[in-house]
Order: sequence, then structure tokens, then C-alpha cells
Amino acid sequence: MESLRGPLKSAVPSNIVSPVRRCSRTACGRPAVATLTYVYADSTAVLGPLATYAEPHCYDLCAEHSERLTAPRGWEVVRLLDGSAPARPSGDDLEALANAVREAARPQDRATGSGGGPRTADPMEVARRGHLRVLRSPDN
Repeated sequence: MESLRGPLKSAVPSNIVSPVRRCSRTACGRPAVATLTYVYADSTAVLGPLATYAEPHCYDLCAEHSERLTAPRGWEVVRLLDGSAPARPSGDDLEALANAVREAARPQDRATGSGGGPRTADPMEVARRGHLRVLRSPDN
């Protein structure tokens, strides 16, 4: 005897399921751009480019969640660069740039230490390097 209902239908219509992988974070529907894996033996979280295939113990993250990622106390986060993405400047790069701008803005006679005039405005100041100053002892 045949069923009057017909074939069993899926609860989710197939035209709603997207082929784009989504962020694994709860209630986030943005497209995934990075994959997070944990190396428990080394207490390390590794965030790299989006994996080719979705793995069971990996988490896909969107751009916002991958940038805000923090690891538990005592763990290290390793961020692997995607070769196609432009490299972002590091803190060292920005500090070197700031130092170069400061050096270029410094007057020439002060930078070279030549000239017959006073070296600094403060009589206690002996030398200067960037924003740091060497002060003469008040006893001298």
C-alpha cells in the first residue's frame, strides 16, 4: 500500500543553504575568511587562511572575529599570514617610522651637536635621544 503523503521532505529547503562557509561563532552569519585550530599539547591557537575543507575540530571565523581573537591565559596565538593578503605594519615598523619622522623634524644644529649656541633650552639637559633626555645631576 502506498503512502498518501508522498516522499519525505527535508525540514530545510535546499535553496536557502548557501555554499559559502559561514563564521562558526554563535549568531554570526558573516562569511568565513580564516580557520582557527588548537594545538592543545603546545597551548597554542593557530589562526590561518581559510582551510580548503571544513574539518570537524577547526573553526571558521569571519574577518571581525578573527581580528578580535584572544587566547586563554598562558596560551599563545599564532597568526599565519595569507600570501594573497597585504601585510599589515607591525608595531616595530610603526615605531621605526615615528622615530624617522622625529629625527627628520629635529633642527640640524641640534642633531649634529655643532654650533656655538646653547645645545638645549634646559640647562640641566645634557643629551637627548628621541623623546628621552639625559639630565645633569643637580650636585654638579
